[in-house]
Amino acid sequence: MECSDTNTNSTTSSTPLSSSPSSSSSPSSSPPPTPPIVISPCAACKILRRRCAEKCVLAPYFPPTEPAKFTIAHRVFGASNIIKFLQELPESQRADAVSSMVYEAGARIRDPVYGCAGAICQLQKQVNELQAQLAKAQAELVNMQCQQANLVALICMEMSQSPQATVQQSLESNFIPSTPNNYQNNPCFLNEDNNPCLLWDHPVWT
Repeated sequence: MECSDTNTNSTTSSTPLSSSPSSSSSPSSSPPPTPPIVISPCAACKILRRRCAEKCVLAPYFPPTEPAKFTIAHRVFGASNIIKFLQELPESQRADAVSSMVYEAGARIRDPVYGCAGAICQLQKQVNELQAQLAKAQAELVNMQCQQANLVALICMEMSQSPQATVQQSLESNFIPSTPNNYQNNPCFLNEDNNPCLLWDHPVWT
């Protein structure tokens, strides 16, 4: 009886060994499991040390690659105020609002007294100076245009008068005035002594 028990135990122990290759080959044919996708939290949640939810309001505007952007805005406005501002605005205006908050926060950090107003006043001053320079340049341009117009009118006047002057000079050159010297040089107006035509008036005989 003991021999029979040992034989049955040996057969039962040998059967799992024979089935082990088939069981080991089946997992190899199945595809390996995909690794879990790890989504990094946004810069706001990373700085605040909290879990970034799937529909985080700050995630689209404060990516993890720009942590300084949220740091500046959080230092001046605070995270709760930023979230409140964004929730009150439509999604089409949130990006511009975040840019405005970041710019104003940076200006406030650079100039704690005036903040963004100081930068605006400085830019307005530059605009006024540039407008004054532009007005001065336009006045000089108008003055130069007037001078050019006067010069062109003067040249046209001189050109219109020059043909009349040439005609008058040609007429004066062709006309010789009757001066006493011309009469004396003219052989038709000789003296009585020198005029041979007057010799016929005196008789030949005495």
